[in-house]
Amino acid sequence: MIYTAILGHGTVGSGVAEILINRSDHVSKKVRDELAVKYILELRDFSHLSYAGKFTKDFEKIVNDDEVKIVAEVMGGLNPAYDFVKRCLSAGKSVVTSNKELVAAKGAELLKLASKNNVNFLFEASVGGGIPILRPMAQCLAANDINRVTGILNGTTNYILNKMIVDSMDFDTALSLAKEKGFAEKDPTADIEGHDACRKICILASLAFGRHVYPDQVKTEGISGVTLDDVAYANKFNCAIKLIATAKKLPGGKISADVCPRLVSRNNILSNVDGVFNAIVVRGDATGDVMFYGKGAGKMPTASAVVADIIDCAKHLHARKYFDWQDGEKDYVIEDDLKKRFYVRIKSHDFESMLKSFKEVFPGNTCNIENRSSGEIAFITDEIYDGELKEKLGALNCDNTKTMNTLF
Repeated sequence: MIYTAILGHGTVGSGVAEILINRSDHVSKKVRDELAVKYILELRDFSHLSYAGKFTKDFEKIVNDDEVKIVAEVMGGLNPAYDFVKRCLSAGKSVVTSNKELVAAKGAELLKLASKNNVNFLFEASVGGGIPILRPMAQCLAANDINRVTGILNGTTNYILNKMIVDSMDFDTALSLAKEKGFAEKDPTADIEGHDACRKICILASLAFGRHVYPDQVKTEGISGVTLDDVAYANKFNCAIKLIATAKKLPGGKISADVCPRLVSRNNILSNVDGVFNAIVVRGDATGDVMFYGKGAGKMPTASAVVADIIDCAKHLHARKYFDWQDGEKDYVIEDDLKKRFYVRIKSHDFESMLKSFKEVFPGNTCNIENRSSGEIAFITDEIYDGELKEKLGALNCDNTKTMNTLF
């Protein structure tokens, strides 16, 4: 008999409990031993449930019970999750988690603690919900030197942008609909401002490149500034706007990482990832591009990934999964200095003067749209350095400018 405990009984935690308890025969068959839930830590009352007897409000009971070998942390946030996970690992218990904030902030430390105590710390559910991504990267793509990870890592923002593109909804209306359908939290800041995607790309980059990447090292921009005009211009350029997270290896051992809305060419497969779906493209030197696609959140998809990690831990009670990375460094993540193509909108009350200066500063640029009625010019640059673009925009006779990265 292998006993496990669940910390939290919210959306994901209740899904984990349902799978482990209601499908215990199936899970035990996978483990080749009987696996049972002994405790569920939760402050709220769930006396109406058939497994009500498993609930406790006392974490000490769990951490001090030597029979509990595996703990699933599905509380979310850093506190008290960080302290609870540290104590469980120190007590010789393997831990699995869906907590992206915890892994992005403390992953290297917790992996080192797990190694010290010869237990496992697994977190497949922290990035893509039910999409298998971390284990395939660590195992199936182990022969590759991974040089780039990029993708759509947040279903809420993808749903909102899709509504703006397909149904011409403005941002606020699309956000309200996402809340109504349960795709957005009551406070959607972490999603729409890019923080959720940032945490996920930190985890992916840490695993891909072997050194911890912290959220404050990643340049992050959300979608709240995207307008229907941007969506319309993007469509005319045969592009769709997506919130894209990217991490790539640079010459010299550094990496770059960012999260921002981009104009994605319709020729790029990511432009067709719609609704609440996520897609992650991993580029290896042997395989080329490999894409992982599916729903990146939700009760049962995420619970499925958590339970898969529990099963993996149960199979490796006396052996560690070699799944870790080194501590991070202050100057490890830098902005790349490669040329890129940018989407730019410029506006002026004196359109003709702005148009003249535009033609002088960007001679030969043919990928542009002139909108005299709004006093705007929207265009996509040829490949150019970021600093060079800023210098050119400063020389234009315009009142304001807006830029966005592209992905072709």
